[in-house]
Amino acid sequence: MKSLSELLDLSGKSAIVTGGAKGIGYGIAYRLAEAGAKVLVADTDEGHAQKTAAELSSKGWTASALKTDVSSEEDVKKMIDACRQQFGSVDILVNNAGIYPPAPVALMTEDQFDKVMRVNLRSVFLTTKYAAEVMKTQGGGRIINITSIDALHPSMVGLAHYDASKHGAWGFTKNSALELAEHKIWVNAIAPGGINTPGTQQVQGPAPEGADTKAMQDAFLSKIPMHRMGEPDDIGKVALFLASDMSSYMTGEQIVVDGGALLS
Repeated sequence: MKSLSELLDLSGKSAIVTGGAKGIGYGIAYRLAEAGAKVLVADTDEGHAQKTAAELSSKGWTASALKTDVSSEEDVKKMIDACRQQFGSVDILVNNAGIYPPAPVALMTEDQFDKVMRVNLRSVFLTTKYAAEVMKTQGGGRIINITSIDALHPSMVGLAHYDASKHGAWGFTKNSALELAEHKIWVNAIAPGGINTPGTQQVQGPAPEGADTKAMQDAFLSKIPMHRMGEPDDIGKVALFLASDMSSYMTGEQIVVDGGALLS
């Protein structure tokens, strides 16, 4: 039986965190690097990705950054190859990148809908496909998809495309877990509730017509039994659990981390 420190030790492992420059991605990258993993911070925001990688490296951990558009098959292939070339393997993949520009269905354009699907759902397919190819040759790996409580319950008017993408990511998690289990690749998901991130503090685009975003946020907070928003580290700690041997008998599962919001 392994000791507790051995169970949480990711030394010798290599991890990719998409959308890893800020917010939830930063919280996840920090905890994985702290546990000994070599972390590739993949993000469209190259400047912040470099800053995050430098911060992790300054602590004596191993990290690098790569500008990546996860909706692009070419970029995803380059990301997987970069991790393998720099760190020698691809052991942990965290699909965290996501967008949620609000628009009610009546005003939503086809391009808006398609962009959310490309970034939030198509990317999960592409990264899983190419990371799993490498993991199979290594004898296993861990894939962690960041979904949302919106995969279980709708949030608000204006996020139909986002909610659809997260329902899809949860369905993809279960089916790919079934397919990849024989290769010792465990696929699980984390469903965050309201988390304090740069993205939630600044609405991504104009709010639905006539909507009071401050009132909506206050109403959401009032429904959380813990009476607080979550922090990126609340998700980072659960990601570490799923990336480590602490979760050795789990696949196809979704862990809700929402302060009890879904109880309301």
